[in-house]
Amino acid sequence: MLAHVRALHSIDEAVRAAIPSPGRLADVLGLARSRRISRSADIGTYSYKVHGAGCRFISDDGMEVDVDFAADGSEVFDLWRLRLYRLSMPETVDVTDEDLRSAVRSLQPLLAEVRPGWFRVTS
Repeated sequence: MLAHVRALHSIDEAVRAAIPSPGRLADVLGLARSRRISRSADIGTYSYKVHGAGCRFISDDGMEVDVDFAADGSEVFDLWRLRLYRLSMPETVDVTDEDLRSAVRSLQPLLAEVRPGWFRVTS
């Protein structure tokens, strides 16, 4: 799960380098909705696709990070998104939901549960 957190930071850096004036990763959503950027494109070593309340990022090596954005702009994710991320890794190992829950619990206080089953990276 720590790799997921690192991937979010890497994506944030790529977005800041490629898109003018994003204050935070969640700004991609607003920029796409206002049609100032495309709903899908390549940025650096990632491609992105805006959806609903979030965005899916795919690295050039196929690793997927899908996040939704909370009202405050923080990136939030659930166990389903963590499973997708894990399955996109080069050495795929299928894990149970209980394995994922245990991994998330082991990363507290780095991760905070913002609503049942949904997590964000703490500052």
